[in-house]
This record gives sequence, C-alpha cells and structure tokens, in this order.
Amino acid sequence: MVFEVKSTDLLGRVGKLKTKNGVLETPTLLPVVNPRKLEIKPKEIFEEFKYKAIMTNAYLFKKYFEKEVLKKGIHGFLNFPNVIMTDSGAYQLLRYGKVEVEPIEILDFQEKIGSDIGVILDIPTGFQVSRNHAEWTVKETLERAKKAVEYFGKQGKSMLLTGPLQGGTYFDLLEFSAKKMSELPFDVYALGSPTKIMEQYLFDILVKMMLIVKKNLPPDKPLHLFGAGHPFMFSFAVALGFDLFDSASYALYAKDGRYITETGTTKLENLEYFPCNCPVCKSLTPQDLKEKEKHEKEVLLMKHNLYVCKVEVERIKQSIVEGRLWELLELRARSHPALFQAFKVLSKYSKILMKNTPVYKFRGMFIFDEISLYRPEILTHKTKIVENYEKPEKAEILLLLPQPSSKPFHKSSQYKKVKKFLEEAGINMEKIHVCFYSIPFGIIPVELDEVYPLSQFEDAKPYNQKMVEEMVKNIVDYVKSKNYKKIFLHPDFSLMDKRKIKQLKREIGFKETTKNRDPWSLDSLEDLSKILRLEG
Repeated sequence: MVFEVKSTDLLGRVGKLKTKNGVLETPTLLPVVNPRKLEIKPKEIFEEFKYKAIMTNAYLFKKYFEKEVLKKGIHGFLNFPNVIMTDSGAYQLLRYGKVEVEPIEILDFQEKIGSDIGVILDIPTGFQVSRNHAEWTVKETLERAKKAVEYFGKQGKSMLLTGPLQGGTYFDLLEFSAKKMSELPFDVYALGSPTKIMEQYLFDILVKMMLIVKKNLPPDKPLHLFGAGHPFMFSFAVALGFDLFDSASYALYAKDGRYITETGTTKLENLEYFPCNCPVCKSLTPQDLKEKEKHEKEVLLMKHNLYVCKVEVERIKQSIVEGRLWELLELRARSHPALFQAFKVLSKYSKILMKNTPVYKFRGMFIFDEISLYRPEILTHKTKIVENYEKPEKAEILLLLPQPSSKPFHKSSQYKKVKKFLEEAGINMEKIHVCFYSIPFGIIPVELDEVYPLSQFEDAKPYNQKMVEEMVKNIVDYVKSKNYKKIFLHPDFSLMDKRKIKQLKREIGFKETTKNRDPWSLDSLEDLSKILRLEG
C-alpha cells in the first residue's frame, strides 16, 4: 500500500505516504521552493524547520537548469534529502497562457530528475471563466491524464503520479472530473484552480469544491490541495479530507512585510510586540526587525512564517489523534467572517463527516453554541437513538425527566431522589422507561447515559433558542419512532419554556407531572409520584 491511515477524525486523517525517498507522515505542508530564488536553502527548511517535504516546479528546472539537474538529480541540485514533489508548469500555463513543453515530455523529465511525487501537465480551469472554457479544461486534462497513465504503465515508474481535478466553481464539471479521474490509477489526486478563490477569501465556495472531490475519489488515496495559502485554513482542508498541501505564502507574505499569526497576518510596521515564541521572535523585538536591511528582514519574516505554518500542521495532527478537530475548526472559524461562513456551509454536510469520525474518543467534547450541535458525534447519537435503539421490552410508560445538574445523570443526587420517591410510592419501575431530555443530545435513555459521549462533554449556558428547538425536534422524532402507551413530562421551565412545552404537547401528547418552577423540589417530586401512581 502506498498510503496507510493511522488515525481519523471528521474526514481528516493522520497517515503514512510511502515514496521512493522515504515515508511521509500526513497531513503535511510542502513549502514551495523557487529554484531561481532560494532565500532559504531547502536543506535549512529540513534541518531547522523539520519539514520533510517540499514542492518545486519541474518546468522552471527544465527551462533554466536542465543539464545540471539531469546530472545531479533534483535532490542533489537542491541539497534536500527528503521528499520532493514537482509541479509540471500548469501554474505558468494558467498565468501566462502557454508553456514551452509537451505533457509527456515534462512527465518524463520529472521521472528522470528523481521527483518523488510528480504532477501531470493539466489545464487549470482558473476562476471566473466561461463554462465552455471550463468544459474544455476538464476534457483536455482527462485526455492528458489517460495518456500519462498509459505512458507510465509502459515505462514503469518510481515516482508517485498526481492527477489534478478541474472544473473550478462549475460544481457539476468538478464532480464529473473527479469521477472520471478516479477511474485512473493515480497515486495522489489534487484539487486544481483553488488559488484565486482562496485569495478572495471565498472559503464557502472552496468548502463545496473540497466536498465534491472528496465524495467522488477513492478513500484509500491521498488528496493534495494546490496553493493552500494561509495556515488558518489548513484545518479546514484537513477536516475535508486533504492530506497534502503546498504553499508559498510564507515567502509571499514576507516580501509584503506581513507577519503570519495563527489567526491572520499583521503588517510588521504595525507590530509593537511579537505574539510568538519561535527562534526569530525570541531573539528580536519588532523594532529590531524593522531596522534590518530589506533582504535580511524578508528572510527573517520567512523563517517566522515557516515556524507558524509548521506549528499549525502539528496542532492539526494532535487534534485528529485526540478527536478534537471539530473544536479546532470552531476556533479557526472565528478568525475571519469568511471562514465562519465556510464553517456554516461545512456544518450542513455533517452527515458526510460522520462516516470517519470515531464512535469513541479519549477526550470529552466542548459545546459552545448551536454550531456545535452539528458535530458528527451528536448527529450520530440522534440518528441511532431514533433508528437503531429499542426501548426496554417491558416498558409501557415513558417518563421524560430534565437533565440533572451533574453527569452521568443516573448517578446524580437529583435522579436518585426521583427514583427513591417512585419506589417508595410502590410504582412498578419495570413498566416505566426513564429518558432525560437534554442539550445537546436531545433524548438520553437512563441506561445509556454513561455511553460516550453522553456524559463526556462540557457546555456553555444559557442555551440559546436554536439549541432548545433542536432538543424538542429530537424528542418528537424519538417518541414517534417508539411505541409507548403513556408519556409523562416532568417540566424544567429553565430548560424549556411554557411555549415550547405547549408546542411539544401538540406534537406528541403527554401529561405534565408538576407546575412547580423547580423540578427537583420536594413538592415537584411529590407531584410526580402522585400522578404516576394514579395514571400508571
């Protein structure tokens, strides 16, 4: 196997990509290296910053350094001992309209110079182009892909081959491209033409593009994102199934005097303090850096930017291992309104994310607001409680209790009081099925409340109206899927106001067990036991 997955969360995964020059752990960022402007040497990128892969452009090597790189090989030329991925010149094609090389020629060149991961010479769709042009780029890229696969099959190959997907913002064309390309045996697939979309912060569109390609590609193959840009969106790319991404932002931002943080960029001229503890920021003050000569200042900014990007990738991997990638997305989404808008789009597709999200995790969850309700773990519970769960065989009466103040609910002093009152009243508990109505999970049967994640979460109160509405909806869905003879609701007016209780009563029909404001007071519990004794 070329690609092996170790851990998953959402559609993100920590994996191992096997290349001829070693195993690359994913997700990983490949800093883009321009062979004509090596402000930071590739060897330094590995030794100082611990990047184990870089991205460079085979077309530029062929155009400017062909004889030397054929003689030394690309690893020798760049003095980089690890994985090197080479692009084919498609970026130059997109930018300048043509390249002076044929598709098979540049593919053969990448193989000869020893690239670990090569890319076919595709035709990028670009942004804001006509549909006719987009259709042509998809068709032409597919033709080139077929010829590349056929050529490599005949020649035998040692480098991994990447197949780019085109179609841009024409989602039907992008889906067609992904489906057709998935029929070809590429080692890596890549989403083409995202750069302009990211530059304009159209992350909601990018999320849709990512989901389309991910749904239509083989799950056992790694997925690459060209020109990933700012690190605050890396977690989104990973959460949507991208394993590799290249970026030149560390250098481009530095040349513009921009200092990367985990939530954005700041002009160096506006900085009074460094919010970072990397070697650059520890050794200098902002004023010191401002006073440096232009080239040295840019190089130091590049180094800082590389550190920030590296730290973000490591943070993402740890979030996957801990099962907290969703929480990282929630944090990053609040870095910029455009990212938050993208997060809302992503939330609508939570059912897709459910498939790869582990059922059990080693860490509890944090629930912040209604956006958190779209976590795959919560949707999984709500789906299973309606579709897969069967109530106890002898249970005829459903008793809906509000969530107690401590977890697990069945061990709380409040529930123990309820149970004691009912037992002392001589009520047959075998006929009564206790379920808690709770935010964020809706319905929690008493016998399941220790099952992950029903007791393993922390939430923020007070709950907003949307969270209450979602709870009511889940109660209705649950009751309509089961067969109880009678239903009793023990109301908690702080959790569900009278208007919502009336709405719920119209939907499922039940008898309230008390009118008291405090559901756990002595009077409320006496009301509860009395009504159950009379009605049960």
